[in-house]
Parts: sequence; structure tokens; C-alpha cells
Amino acid sequence: MRKYEVMYIIRPDLEQEAVQATVEKFQGIISNGGEITKHDVMGKRRLAYEIKKFRDGVFVLVNFNGTPEVIAELERLMKISDEVIRYLITNDVA
Repeated sequence: MRKYEVMYIIRPDLEQEAVQATVEKFQGIISNGGEITKHDVMGKRRLAYEIKKFRDGVFVLVNFNGTPEVIAELERLMKISDEVIRYLITNDVA
């Protein structure tokens, strides 16, 4: 398994329960074929520029070990998710 890092931004207008449900959904996908090493919900922060008419977002950072299949599924679901306004998955080399 390889080390990965994913940072995603959740819409700021969601209720706390919806944010928690979204975070748990993506944790479940990662745990299905990988292992989470670090998980940090950084909270609501100001964006550098407007994304989809939002100026703020709830930032989530996850470090994990996984297979390419987990990455493909995670990316597929983040693309079609209405809650996620931006995401980035990278290899963790540190």
C-alpha cells in the first residue's frame, strides 16, 4: 500500500450533522481498502478566492495508506458529491 494525503473542502452552509456525515462517508470509503493514519477536521476557513460562489469552506485533511483502487473510488465519489466544493489527492512522500 502507498501513502496518500487528501484535502477536501466541504460547503460552509451545511449543518454540523451533515458535515460530520460527509466526513464519516469518506472515512468509510478509505477504511474499506486502506488505513487512516491521521485525520484532521480543520474547521471553517476563508478561501483565497471564491469557489462555486462560496467564500468560506470546512477544510478536512486525511493521511492514509491505500491502494490505487481506493483512490479511484474516493475521487469518483468526491467528483459527484454536492457537499465537496474542491479536493486534492496527492502521494505523501514525507
